[in-house]
Amino acid sequence: MVTIKYNPAGVFLPEHGITPSQLAALSRPLLEARDEVLADAQLWTDGVEVGPEKQPLDAGFHLLPDRLLQELHVLGEKSEVGRIKKTADRLAQELSSVVVLGIGGSYMGARALLEACCHPFYNEVAPTLRNNRPRIYFEGNNVDNDAVHGLLDLLQSDTRRWGIAVISKSGGTLETAAALRIFLRELAESVGNDARKLADSVVPVTGKTGKLADLSAALGCQEVYEVPDGVGGRFSVLSAVGLLPAAIIGLDIEKLLAGAAAMNEHFAHAEPGKNVVLDYVGVCHLMETERGCTTRILSTWGKRLEAFGFWYDQLLAESVGKAEQGALPLTVVNTRDLHSRGQQHQEGVRDKLITNVVVEQPGRPPLEIGASDRDQDGLNSLAHKTLPNVLSAALAGTNQAYREDNRPTADLIVPKLDEFVMGQLLQMMMLATVLEGRLIGINPYGQPGVEAYKKNMNAILRG
Repeated sequence: MVTIKYNPAGVFLPEHGITPSQLAALSRPLLEARDEVLADAQLWTDGVEVGPEKQPLDAGFHLLPDRLLQELHVLGEKSEVGRIKKTADRLAQELSSVVVLGIGGSYMGARALLEACCHPFYNEVAPTLRNNRPRIYFEGNNVDNDAVHGLLDLLQSDTRRWGIAVISKSGGTLETAAALRIFLRELAESVGNDARKLADSVVPVTGKTGKLADLSAALGCQEVYEVPDGVGGRFSVLSAVGLLPAAIIGLDIEKLLAGAAAMNEHFAHAEPGKNVVLDYVGVCHLMETERGCTTRILSTWGKRLEAFGFWYDQLLAESVGKAEQGALPLTVVNTRDLHSRGQQHQEGVRDKLITNVVVEQPGRPPLEIGASDRDQDGLNSLAHKTLPNVLSAALAGTNQAYREDNRPTADLIVPKLDEFVMGQLLQMMMLATVLEGRLIGINPYGQPGVEAYKKNMNAILRG
């Protein structure tokens, strides 16, 4: 099995780091927190009523990959995964573009999968280079007038039909609801107000009841997928919320779920020192509590995991940023951001733990720098080196510089980027976030602070 590895050696530093014995001493609390996380998943599965200290208990995400795979094995094409794949294939045949409307967890996981697993210029390349799947765009995640205009200009210039995948559990989130009304209006006009074509061009992912469920019925949408109960938005990437967009762009969603299920097995049984989830949380927790590293930098080496970092930013911030606790997540892309934030990381305030996310195998053959008759740049001496060679040297050189100045780093080593590994990586971070919440006594579910701005915004608009 392809596995993700965690190397915390860069945090074992004098004065500004931690020691292996400190990490070993945290094993018992980590195992107790793991037992609680596993028990939470079972409580949710069994439908057991829990006390107020556990409310909300949105632990439905944990065993969701295993349940979906089991259902697929039993029911085949009639299972949820089977139906999602069928819908995605229909959309791919009928539509040239799909606009995914959603905010936060309703789109960030899908975007992470697109950037990690697909062509870096997915929308721009010839259809054959994206396996004749539709172009995909993300909106309804802001209220940017010019951006919406620009996307509508693009869609209106297409001679083929486009469609909408709208993702919202309630349908009441204003950013997504407003975008849906605008895009529905334009889509209806583009299909000549043909009610059947309009309904066939819109696929909602929503709750069993609510505003979007009602609108879906009014439109006559035949294919509607549910946001499962007990799965909060930021934990929903491995439900229809993320699986439908992933299937539309042609990803193997069964392989994605298999990777997540493999991470569940690893998390439940591997011991500290060999468990990537426990070790990651242990290092992060000790660096925060013992060394004041309240800024957690996810340093992705290469561009393909930037959206994954943004997804994780929301996951961590909304889950443990409560009761005046919780580290500040920050995603950077190197080597790009070494030229903008590297100075601060090297010599700024000592409040940062840097976790490098390193992909061992590039998705395409390595490109050589090559020799040239014009050697004004002096690169002929590096002609035989490849871009992956340069990236590796930059990582090693950066880690060396940080270590020499006692700046803590750890490496999360990813063998390659495909659906199975991304399933592992996404599930790892969701489990790690819940584990950390239980470790520090914070309920990782719910996001009461986010609701305040929504309430105020609606009051101002309607006042």
